[in-house]
Amino acid sequence: MKISLVTPAGARSRSGNRATADRWARFLIELGHEVLVEEAWGGERSDLMIALHTRRSHSSIKRYATAHPGHPLVAVLTGTDLYRDIRFDDDAQDSLRLATRVVVLQEAGLAELEPRHREKARVIYQSAEPIRPQPQAKTFFDVCVVGNLRAEKDPFRCALAARLLPPASRVRITHAGKAQNERFAERARALASAEPRYRWLGEVPRWRVRRLLSRARLLVQTSVMEGGANAVAEALAAGVPVIASRIAGNVGMLGEDYPGYYPVGDEEALALLLEQTESDAAFHESLEARCAARRPLTLPERERGALGGLIEEVAGGSPDGQEQTQGDGVILTPWTKKRA
Repeated sequence: MKISLVTPAGARSRSGNRATADRWARFLIELGHEVLVEEAWGGERSDLMIALHTRRSHSSIKRYATAHPGHPLVAVLTGTDLYRDIRFDDDAQDSLRLATRVVVLQEAGLAELEPRHREKARVIYQSAEPIRPQPQAKTFFDVCVVGNLRAEKDPFRCALAARLLPPASRVRITHAGKAQNERFAERARALASAEPRYRWLGEVPRWRVRRLLSRARLLVQTSVMEGGANAVAEALAAGVPVIASRIAGNVGMLGEDYPGYYPVGDEEALALLLEQTESDAAFHESLEARCAARRPLTLPERERGALGGLIEEVAGGSPDGQEQTQGDGVILTPWTKKRA
């Protein structure tokens, strides 16, 4: 099948939306489909559209539905649209109406949907390749924060919590993520200057994030709004335990009764959890065990299988009645190339 995959994140972006789009494109090509990744639908004919983010991709969704009313259309709720936009934004709500299927990235996301949309919703957990652990620093208790510096991520909560740790703490916090604007960058630099336990790397490539995780003892996920964080999936794949803000997107990834949650925006509670994780080996091991139990949700073969199953469910065959394969091979045309 020819599949249009629309994401609002550009080809050079290191955002979660772009990571998801690139990973899904790879899976779909492995499954024998032809995929075109674009920031906005360019009008090329396809058998199916998958669009990430109901508000930001609404124009593409609406134009595609008008041009190809009989073709399947999958809308993926990736974060702010799930926990904010679909409640108030006309474009996001219209995207849900037009979608043949709706995808959420963790199980708690289903609760945010009206019954009429929940009926056509499917859960596909995001995956990550396993990471081989590397030797950990002996003089530091290394903690990672992975996420861009913007309001929805509450990006400085871990740095603020670091100031509350006891003097003897060995916690060292490394934050990787792009600043949304200069104001966020200035705040990160100021905190790093004032707090020796905190350092901000800025935007870094994914391989470097994975290297940081391979040596980390803990990931802290501080968002106030999250559809299903790629960073949490990466941590689970790496065998790194997680401390997270208690929001639906994190609960859907880690489980309702996970012991590593703190109240959103509460650096005092976060500092206590950091101290407990560092000083209480049994607690740290309990977080590791609970994360290990959730790790199968992030296996690449599971996500690829779920995505392939969704395509089979909504499509069945080519709307044009044309074969997309020849023998055991796939007909690959220049259209197969990803571009954005």
